[in-house]
Amino acid sequence: MDSTRVTEHPTSHERPQGGAGPTDPRGALLRTQEPMRTAPAAALPAQARMGDAPAEPGTAAPCAKGGQAPSEHAQPALSEHSQPAATEPDPHRPRPAPETIPAQPGGEPERSGATVGGLERRSGQGVPPGAPMPMRRDGDRLRFVGAATRRIARGIDLDEIVMGLCRATVPTFSDAILVYLREPLPVGDERPTGPMVLRLRRTDRIPEERDTEGGFMPSSLQPEQPVDLAVVTAEQCEVRPGGALAEVLRGVRPVFADAPAAHDALPELLGPDAELTVPTGQRAILAPLRGRRRVIGAAVFLRRPERMAFEQDDLLVAAQLATHSALGIDKAVLYGREAYIADELQRTMLPEALPKCTGVRLAHRYLPAAETARVGGDWYDAIPLPGSRVALVVGDVMGHSMTSAAIMGQLRTTAQTLAGLDLPPQEVLHHLDEQAQRLGTDRMATCLYAVYDPVSHRITIANAGHPPPVLLHLGGRAEVLRVPPGAPIGVGGVDFEAVELDAPAGGTLLLYTDGLVESRLRDVWTGIEQLREKLAATAQLTGPDHPPPLEALCDEVLDMLGPGDRDDDIALLAARFDGIAPSDVAYWFLEPEEMAPGRARRLARHALSRWGLEELTDSVELLISEVVTNAVRYATRPVTLRLLRTDVLRCEVTDDVPQLPRLRQARATDEGGRGLYLVNRLAKRWGATRLSAGKVVWFELNPA
Repeated sequence: MDSTRVTEHPTSHERPQGGAGPTDPRGALLRTQEPMRTAPAAALPAQARMGDAPAEPGTAAPCAKGGQAPSEHAQPALSEHSQPAATEPDPHRPRPAPETIPAQPGGEPERSGATVGGLERRSGQGVPPGAPMPMRRDGDRLRFVGAATRRIARGIDLDEIVMGLCRATVPTFSDAILVYLREPLPVGDERPTGPMVLRLRRTDRIPEERDTEGGFMPSSLQPEQPVDLAVVTAEQCEVRPGGALAEVLRGVRPVFADAPAAHDALPELLGPDAELTVPTGQRAILAPLRGRRRVIGAAVFLRRPERMAFEQDDLLVAAQLATHSALGIDKAVLYGREAYIADELQRTMLPEALPKCTGVRLAHRYLPAAETARVGGDWYDAIPLPGSRVALVVGDVMGHSMTSAAIMGQLRTTAQTLAGLDLPPQEVLHHLDEQAQRLGTDRMATCLYAVYDPVSHRITIANAGHPPPVLLHLGGRAEVLRVPPGAPIGVGGVDFEAVELDAPAGGTLLLYTDGLVESRLRDVWTGIEQLREKLAATAQLTGPDHPPPLEALCDEVLDMLGPGDRDDDIALLAARFDGIAPSDVAYWFLEPEEMAPGRARRLARHALSRWGLEELTDSVELLISEVVTNAVRYATRPVTLRLLRTDVLRCEVTDDVPQLPRLRQARATDEGGRGLYLVNRLAKRWGATRLSAGKVVWFELNPA
C-alpha cells in the first residue's frame, strides 16, 4: 500500500469548501497525492479566519517549519490585506464594488502577541484594521494589479476612472491617495498653451476614530493634535519650467519621497506645509500620470509614519496603476469630446424652438436612444406657410450615427426649402426622395408631411413609410388616421398620395417616430394601439369639454415607455388645433385695375368697424393702399385681399407675379419706392413668400 497521504492547506481567508479541487493560492483547498514533505523555510504560514472553530481533538496544527507547531513567540507573516473578521466596517466608507481587491494569501491566525514590522497587534491596537501590509510575493502584487486595473477600466467618464483608482488603492495599497490632473486637460493632439497647472481632482484616505476629518498625523505630533491634509494641501499648483516637479513629471517613473528628485517636488505640488503633513522616507510615492502623448497629472500614494514603508517593488505597482489610469483618463477625455460634438450636432440639426403660428399650438419632445448614443436620424419641424398655414414634419433616417444625423440635417433643410415654395405635401415628399437618392443608394428615411389650414379647418397629409398620426378629438376619442403609407424616402420611382381630412377645433394631432411605439417587446401596431388608448385615457381626466394641456399630454405619452422600450430615439410633435373662426376672417377678390386700391381701403374700413378695431383704420388703409397698388400694377389676374383677426391683425395680399418685393432706400428724386419703407416702419412684422403661382405679401399690426 502506498504511503502517500492527503494534506489540506488553507491558503486564504475563506473556509474550506467541500468538494473543491486543486486551485491557485487564492483557493480554499490544495490537495496533493505526494508524500508529506517539510515546508520550505521561505513559505508563508497559513491564515485562518478569526472566530473559526478550533481544530478537532487529535488534529495537528499546520506546521510552520520542519513539521513542528509554531512557538508562542513566532512572528507570522501577515498578508497585506488580512483584516480581523470581527472588525466592524466603517459606516462612512462606501461599500466595495462586487469585484474587490483580492486578499493576499500567506497569513496566520492573528493571536495576541503577533507583531508586524515591530508594531504589536493586541486587541485591535497598534495597527488599525485595514492598514496596508507588505506584499510578500510577486503573485500578491500581480493579483492586486490585475484587480485594480480591472476596477479602473470599468470607468467610462473621467470621474469614474479617478474614483476607481482611489478605491482600488485605499486601503489595500496605501493609506491615502491624492490625484492631480492638468487643467484644462488636453484633448487628442491638441497642444496646450500657457503654463502647466495641476488641480487636485480627488482625495481618498482611511478614516481614523481619533481624527474624523481624515488628517494625517506626523510622528512629531501628539494624537490630540491631528493635522488635516485636506486643509493644508494646495488645491492647485503651477508647474515651473525647469523646477523639481517638472523634472519628476518629465521622468515619468514613480519616485519615493526621499529620492533627490522628489525632495523638492512634493512641497511644490502639495504646498509649503507638505513637509509637516506628508510622511517622510519611503512612505510616499509620487507617480506622474502620462497619457498617450503628454503628462496629464500626478498621483501621490501615502502611508502613515507608523505604518510599514513602501518597498522597492511597490514602485512597479504604482507605475502600473498610474499608466492604466492615465490612459483611461486620456480616452475618457476623447470620449467626452466626441459626445459633446455629437450632442451639439444633434442640437444644431433640430430646431431650438418651434415658431408661434396662427390658429395652432405646438409642443415637442426628443429623446436619444441612450446616453452613449445621443445622435440619431429622427427629426421634427414646424414651418409657417403663406395664408396662416403651417407645415408639420416628422422624419426618421435609418441608423444612430453621425452619418444619420448629417443626412437628417440635409433632408430637414431640403424640406424647409420645399415648404417655402408652397408645394403640395406629395410633391415635397417626391423631391425629398430625389434628394435622398442623390445622397447615396443606401440613404433611407421615413417622413410624414402635413399642412394645416386654420381658416378652412382642414389638414392635408402625405406619408412616406412612416407610422400614421393619431388625432385626439375634443370629446376624448382617439383616432388613428387612415393615411396611405407609401414607400420610404430613398427607394425611388414611387408616387406619393396625399389625403385631406377635417381638423376640428380643439383636436390634437400627434406625430411621432417609430421609437415611441416599436421595441423588442412589441410590434409597431401593438404600440400604436397602446398609444391610442393612452391618449384616450389622458383626455378622460380633463373632461369632454376641455382638452388636456399640451405639454402634460406629451409627458404622459412618454410615460407609456417601459424599461425595455428604448431601442430607438424618439421624436414627438403635438399640434393643438385652435383654428380661426369664420367671423374673424374677411376675404375679397379685387380686379387688377386703378380703382382696386380705393375699394380695398373701403372694405378694410368696414371690416375693422365690425371688429371694433377703429383705432387701426388709418394705419391699415395706408399700408393696404401701398401693397395693393404695387400688386395691381403688374398682376394679370384678380388680386386677393384677406384680413385675419386673432391676437394680432394680419393682412395678406396675393397676386400672380412671382417676383418678390425688396426693401430699398428711395432717392430724393424718385417718385416711387417708398411703399415698403412705410410698411416696414408701421407694421409689427411683414414679409413676402413666393407661391407656386405668384406670391403673397403680408403684414401684422397689434391692436391698441
